[in-house]
Amino acid sequence: MSENGSRPSSYRKNHGRGHSYYIDGVKVDSITGPLGQGFPKPALIKWAAEETSKYAVNRWDELAELPAGDRMARLMVARFESQDEAKVRGTIIHRYAHRLAAGETVEVPDEYRDHVDRYLDFARDWDPDELMVEQPVFSRSHQYAGTPDLIAKLADGQTWLLDWKTGAKHGVYAEHVLQLAAARFAEYTVDDAGAEVPLPPIDAAGIVWLRADGYDLYPVEANARAFALFRAVKALAHYVDGGLEDWVGDSLLPPELEDEDAGID
Repeated sequence: MSENGSRPSSYRKNHGRGHSYYIDGVKVDSITGPLGQGFPKPALIKWAAEETSKYAVNRWDELAELPAGDRMARLMVARFESQDEAKVRGTIIHRYAHRLAAGETVEVPDEYRDHVDRYLDFARDWDPDELMVEQPVFSRSHQYAGTPDLIAKLADGQTWLLDWKTGAKHGVYAEHVLQLAAARFAEYTVDDAGAEVPLPPIDAAGIVWLRADGYDLYPVEANARAFALFRAVKALAHYVDGGLEDWVGDSLLPPELEDEDAGID
């Protein structure tokens, strides 16, 4: 809400562990939504099989006590548990680290401690002057929105758009380039008063891969070409998610049968 209590024209609405974005009262795509639906990810097939198998093995006795239908339902969604954890892990780590860097006394859970320490290493090395932290950005002309992790001026004097990644095996994937490009080419954010304000000029974009044993900052070419690819993926996602009735008509009869059906001699 804005300072006067009214809803701004563009906003993020949180619900449970998820969220949605609205522009002028209309729900719009999140940046990551089209990338999940329209961007090819063949490695996800292997990943889904591995996560489902791991879930079944680790909970074998628990699952054995359930009716067959309930076991199937649990296994069908099992892979999303680790996916959801990965989505929020970077945000949680940054929030702990941000409070520590500000001088607060914080008890960090063991599962995040090493990664938080690596973020603090990054902060020591790159001295980020934070301009926007987890602040939604919007594109009215292309009808999407998203929440990048950080926009900050770093020790090299450049203003960076950054996302945190905490995957164990890999820090950067191809879709991350398009994700950053979409955030970089968003048109505005919304301030505390509900006013639309342009994003600060961004010089560079990158991924900070935080691991228990260190961190890496990877520069990413989130340029106009990458943004054009994002828009193409967005269009493809809408095609994949849409109905065939927009593209495929009813089946046709041969002309003579169609005439008979219409009662024409």
